[in-house]
Amino acid sequence: MPTLRALLACLALLSALPLLSGPAAAQAKQPASSTYSSEELVQQGHGFFGEVSRGLALSIEKAVSQWGQPNGYILGQEGSGAFVGGLRYGDGTLYTRNAGDLKVYWQGPSLGWDFGGDGARTMILVYNLNSINDIFRRFGGLSGSAYFVAGFGMTALASDNLVVVPIRSGVGVRLGANIGYLKFTPTATWNPF
Repeated sequence: MPTLRALLACLALLSALPLLSGPAAAQAKQPASSTYSSEELVQQGHGFFGEVSRGLALSIEKAVSQWGQPNGYILGQEGSGAFVGGLRYGDGTLYTRNAGDLKVYWQGPSLGWDFGGDGARTMILVYNLNSINDIFRRFGGLSGSAYFVAGFGMTALASDNLVVVPIRSGVGVRLGANIGYLKFTPTATWNPF
C-alpha cells in the first residue's frame, strides 16, 4: 500500500508540470533557426542513449508539446542517492546553435519522500537561454523518481523564465517524490548548495 501511495504521489507531481509552462509563450518569439526540433533531439539522443529510443522519443515529444522547441540541450551523465534527503551530481556538454558548446557541471540537494540510488545518462533540454552563461544558476522544482516510459524519467525545473527539462535513462533503484534544485557551475564542485 505505501508503494501505491508513492506512485500516486509521483503521478500527481508529474501532472503539476504544466504549471511551469509559462515559458512556452516566450519560445514563440525566438527564430526557428536558434532552436532544436523534436527530430534533431531524438537523433542526437539515439546516438547518446543507444537503442532505448522509444522512451527517449516519447519523453522529448512530451517536453516539446509542453514547452516548445529548446534553444539548447545538455548531454551528460549523473549519479544520485537519497534517504529522505538526497544529492545529485552530474557533468556534460551544453550544445547551442549560436554560442557553441560548453562543458557544464550540476549538483543539487533534495528533500522529501525519496529512497534509493541511481546512475543515469541524461539529456537536459534548455529553454529561453539568452546567453550561454545564463545556465549558471539554480533551477528549482518538484521531482518524482520513477521510470514510467521505457526506463526514462522526465522532470522540469525553472529559474525566472529559464526552464531545464532533464530526461534520464538510468540504472538503479529509486522511488520517491521530493522538492529540490539543480545548480549548474562551470567547474566541478562537491558543494551542492
